[in-house]
Amino acid sequence: MNDSSWSAPTGPGHWGPTDGQGSAPGQGPAYGPVPAYGQEPSYNQGPSYDHGRAPAGPAYERHAVDETRPMPIVPDMPDTPSGDGRGDGQDDRGTARLSGPLFRDEAPHRPEPAERPAEPSGSTRSQPPKKKSAGRDLGAAIGVGVGLGALVIASLFIVKAVFVGVVAVAVVVGLWELTSRLEERKGIRAPLVPLAVGGAAMVVAGYVRGAEGAWVAMALTALAVLVWRMTEPPEGYLKDVTAGVFAAFYVPFLATFVAMMLTADDGAWRVLTFLILTVVSDTGAYAVGWRFGKHKLAPRISPGKTREGLLGAIAFAMVAGVLCMQFLVDDGTWWQGLVMGALVAASATLGDLGESMIKRDLGIKDMGTLLPGHGGIMDRLDSLLPTAPVVWLLLVLFVGS
Repeated sequence: MNDSSWSAPTGPGHWGPTDGQGSAPGQGPAYGPVPAYGQEPSYNQGPSYDHGRAPAGPAYERHAVDETRPMPIVPDMPDTPSGDGRGDGQDDRGTARLSGPLFRDEAPHRPEPAERPAEPSGSTRSQPPKKKSAGRDLGAAIGVGVGLGALVIASLFIVKAVFVGVVAVAVVVGLWELTSRLEERKGIRAPLVPLAVGGAAMVVAGYVRGAEGAWVAMALTALAVLVWRMTEPPEGYLKDVTAGVFAAFYVPFLATFVAMMLTADDGAWRVLTFLILTVVSDTGAYAVGWRFGKHKLAPRISPGKTREGLLGAIAFAMVAGVLCMQFLVDDGTWWQGLVMGALVAASATLGDLGESMIKRDLGIKDMGTLLPGHGGIMDRLDSLLPTAPVVWLLLVLFVGS
């Protein structure tokens, strides 16, 4: 270690650098060669001790330039508390105490870590992924679906007239839900009485008189809505009767095609095919979309529907169509089932999106609460209603009426 700022003390008893020939001027005698660091100095080398003698000649000057004085060994000093009693490692003379570990295996003292502050409520720390939720009470939905299916199938194959009555009741309840939500959310008062009476008559006319009877009943129902609304003040007349005619077409008129399917010789199997294809399409869309859905189909209308779900609906419905046309419908073939399944999946999806558009405009999630796990009757008829005329027309084209 080189430090030119060190000054050599004078007087006897000091050992320092020398070449063995003398001592520095004014620094006392020389003791001989400088020992290595950590070794004891030898005092029997060099000239004898002589006070006041200074070395002469160029040897010492060369030595003063070339040699470097080693740092003296500092003896261990006990820790001395400070004079003011603070124990900060300094004595009264200001001598600093060495701090920190003296050996590598001595771990320094570290203060205890402070308590970690609580995470704010809006923290962005990663959370464990949440399990996907179906969004409804699945147990209640399955139970209600099985009960409705048993009622429909029993009425369909025991007495056809009972099944027509079930369709008429569903139409009336659906009209009540739709008109109630229109009045609650938009202030539109579509007359329920002419709609309910005309809707039930429309279903019965379709079963008894076919398509001609359905069209006549539809026209009479629209006329009844116009006349019924005239008994009230004129404010809002146009929007009320427009909503009434729309409701008459949307619910009972489309449901009339189910009753018309029933009039064929194998009418019960045709209606069952229609129900199976629609339910399988909805189930396939739900199952595939819930498991694999990533790309939204119509996010502004129904954020839960995905393109993967639509593909699942088409695949499931086509398989069901092949089986139904092959084994349930007289004179049906497998390729007809493929076509019917694809079109049913498209019409069921459009029907679902159509009712979702209505509910989004009204600002509601479900049309009603009559069916636990499903919502209202209209929430179950949304995909069935637009699919009924599609299946009726395809069956007429493929196997006749």
